[in-house]
Amino acid sequence: MTIVPARRKMTRMKTRMQPVFLAFFFAAACAHLAAAPTPVWHDEFNGSAGTSFDRALWAPDTGGKGFGNQERQFYTTRPENVAMDGNGHLVITARVEPESSSYQCWYGKCLYTSTRLKTKGLFAQKYGRFEARIKIPRGQGLWPAFWMLGDNIDSIGWPGSGEIDIMENIGREPAIAHGTLHGPGYSGANGPGRADTLSGGAYADDFHVFAVSWRPNEIRWFVDGREYHRMTPANLPAGTKWVFDHPFFLLLNVAVGGGWPHDPDASTTFPQQMMVDYVRVYREP
Repeated sequence: MTIVPARRKMTRMKTRMQPVFLAFFFAAACAHLAAAPTPVWHDEFNGSAGTSFDRALWAPDTGGKGFGNQERQFYTTRPENVAMDGNGHLVITARVEPESSSYQCWYGKCLYTSTRLKTKGLFAQKYGRFEARIKIPRGQGLWPAFWMLGDNIDSIGWPGSGEIDIMENIGREPAIAHGTLHGPGYSGANGPGRADTLSGGAYADDFHVFAVSWRPNEIRWFVDGREYHRMTPANLPAGTKWVFDHPFFLLLNVAVGGGWPHDPDASTTFPQQMMVDYVRVYREP
């Protein structure tokens, strides 16, 4: 029997194991890459300062009809309400309108203006990861949102089309973001959801990444990569239908007032801005 000195023996063992280890590492790396989400659609908002949104990606909602929520703003596409800041952000600005304003709302002369954008007719997707990095406005009566609607809304209406609220905040709850579903039999105040509460500070203090991961019969909500809510058909009210099985389009907006946030008060300062760093959509394996 030949006795191999300990150092030489360890070296030979390491040399013999290298091909096996490298093969394992390569397989693991390939598996990781295969499991990575695939980018499908995005807007990085890299336009020069003062330019408007990309109309190849977004379409505006305009008007002051209250949008089913008794909202007080008139949605416009004016640069005063929506523009790039030149630093990689889309900025939606809610403003007080002067008495001389010609905008008419459901309640009379409009008090506020803002912007609402959507990808309806331009982009919709069934399932995947939908995320945006956003710094929200602050103040009583402000209602920023990043959300989705079923692309069949024109044919079957709301809430039959379904709604996925990725992020909503109402100004009187500065440290809370809401994630909610709306569908037939569980809409409006009865929409099942959950609130995520910061451990300190307000959501308006900094940017945060709001996302959902949507798969067949499951939707999960995330803030800054941390899951805080999950919904499946089993979580819906008894006798109701899961309608999240067809393409949805995206929306970004800042509403002012309404039945849920209530109107601004003396503590609210204007203008208020929602800054959007990016919106990205992926397909997940």
